[in-house]
Amino acid sequence: MPSVLEGRMAMPARQVVRVEPISSFLERWGAPTSAVTRYGDTLYVSGLPPFDLDTGEIIRAPIEQQTERVLEQMKLCLETAGSSLANVIRCNVYCTSVEMFAAVNAVYARYFPEHPPARTFVNVPAWPGPFDVEIDCVAAV
Repeated sequence: MPSVLEGRMAMPARQVVRVEPISSFLERWGAPTSAVTRYGDTLYVSGLPPFDLDTGEIIRAPIEQQTERVLEQMKLCLETAGSSLANVIRCNVYCTSVEMFAAVNAVYARYFPEHPPARTFVNVPAWPGPFDVEIDCVAAV
């Protein structure tokens, strides 16, 4: 009797994509996450704090600078994994205050000027660190 799986294609393996220096920063901070995970032709980029890419420390800056840093890191993650911001399907924006919504949106709009991806903005009460914004995304390769 044939197996139920005969004739079906094997599922792709989940792949962790190292993105330096971000992957090393996450390890140093003891964060149990990967910067990017690939499954088939889909990329899942973790929300990251606004790292100083030279030191690995979290930058303390106005929300506009934090948002720009987070989006630059997202761009680096996507490009390292073989994609780009143009292929982002969905983003989740997490912010410690709804009062920062307009400022985050102004920066976000520069990175997604046409046909922005689906998005959710979530107000979070606090982080275990000194930053105010984190953005994750799902993108096609």
